[in-house]
Amino acid sequence: MEKLQTVEQYDALKNEGKKIFLFSATWCGDCRVIEPIMPEIETKFPDFTFIYVDRDEFIDVCAANDVFGIPSFIAYDNGKELGRFVSKDRKTQEQIEEFIQSL
Repeated sequence: MEKLQTVEQYDALKNEGKKIFLFSATWCGDCRVIEPIMPEIETKFPDFTFIYVDRDEFIDVCAANDVFGIPSFIAYDNGKELGRFVSKDRKTQEQIEEFIQSL
């Protein structure tokens, strides 16, 4: 999974093709739980490029997108938001896959 480097990169990436941004942090226990399953999820949904957004590095991006709980996901297709799975709750592989399938 590619890691977001700059705010400008976030703006560019969300406007180019199908992207799913994973908002996370190294200290987040629930984020660590889904970390091992993310490569499998990425493989199941090759239409999307997954981007890791570190909540602590990009708190302004989180605030601008109303992401106040992690782990959270926001999906875009050429700049149009397709959907969001945003909450502070732990997420299962099944819940994440259902979210992506619903897009």
